[in-house]
Amino acid sequence: MNTAAAFDVERLRADFPILQRSVAGKPLVYLDNAASSQMPQAVIDRLVRYQTCEHANIHRAVHTLSETATADYEAARRTLQRFINAREEREVIFTSGTTDSINLVMQGWGRKFIAAGDEIILTVLEHHSNIVPWQMLAAEKGATLRVVPINDAGELLLRDYEALFNTRTRLVCVGHVSNALGSINPVQEMIALAHAHGVPVLVDGAQAAPHLAVDVQELDCDFYAFSGHKMCGPTGIGVLYGRAELLEQMQPFKGGGDMIHTVTFEKTTYNSIPHKFEAGTPPIAAAIGLAAAVDYLGAIGMPAIAAHEYKLLCYATEQLRDLPGVRLIGSAAHKAAVLSFAVDGVHPHDVGTLLNQEGVAVRTGHHCAQPLMKRLGVAATSRASFAFYNTPAEVDALVAGIRSVQKVFA
Repeated sequence: MNTAAAFDVERLRADFPILQRSVAGKPLVYLDNAASSQMPQAVIDRLVRYQTCEHANIHRAVHTLSETATADYEAARRTLQRFINAREEREVIFTSGTTDSINLVMQGWGRKFIAAGDEIILTVLEHHSNIVPWQMLAAEKGATLRVVPINDAGELLLRDYEALFNTRTRLVCVGHVSNALGSINPVQEMIALAHAHGVPVLVDGAQAAPHLAVDVQELDCDFYAFSGHKMCGPTGIGVLYGRAELLEQMQPFKGGGDMIHTVTFEKTTYNSIPHKFEAGTPPIAAAIGLAAAVDYLGAIGMPAIAAHEYKLLCYATEQLRDLPGVRLIGSAAHKAAVLSFAVDGVHPHDVGTLLNQEGVAVRTGHHCAQPLMKRLGVAATSRASFAFYNTPAEVDALVAGIRSVQKVFA
């Protein structure tokens, strides 16, 4: 199935055991997918098969189990290479998640190439994971962070972005999709502008990879980071894509086994990429599980997923926009299936608590985007985020739940 016309959401929902459960005596309506998505039975089964029939450490033995685990782990790397269309499988590094991937770039590239007086461009839409590491680096090196502003709709101002470049600009770090608002940033255009100034770009793809077709060669990005647990895979696994020539220049982030070629007390020589950045025993089961998740998503088709989620977003936007006493926050022209909203007179945490009593799971708080919340003039929001297994009926349940919240505070 790879067309929107063939999309059968009820059949897909049957693949997810957790969607059959109840919360507070009501059917679960899971709308917290931007935080973590659910896992289909195919991925669960693959994890169980590895743990029960194949479990062993990799790259270090010649016995059958180790050879099988090693083959499956490296096959997972090739699966991820195809998923993002990387040029080479060695450009795919397994990490513990998006945060780890960004920190790897900060430690391995940033600490080597950023110096006093240099500038790093971020945006006001960034998740803390794409702010704090660069603050740490700037404080250590005496560098400066420059921030791209947004308009009231939650869209980046590209003229302001271009104006930030100068001879001291060394790196651009930008989220592909805002986790708090769902704004889809024009990253391809931003990358082209940066490259015109000779500046590399890191893209935080945590909120894009689960929902959009990602082609790192088409984007022409230098680094791309994303997580498994937001795309139907396990926790504890992520990916960093990096151009081979940049990865070759980088220093290792962690020292230990498997990332070395030779070790003496006088000197250590490092392994080739990607192994140079995968010290110690990696998350073998999680990588294999992520590959199974990618295969599952690929069988559905990322264009079909994006089309279904866009329909949900349009329907949910219409329903909440017409709901008295509810204010949508973020109205970018290009959005992923994320809705941040505020209910008049009700704290977002109370909204989330009361919605949970209706079986509806949403996220509340600042969404690890406090600078963005400050720019928008709010301390926190309630956030409903959709996946391909959500339905219009679940949007209706969200709306009914919000009405119930309003009655409590009437």
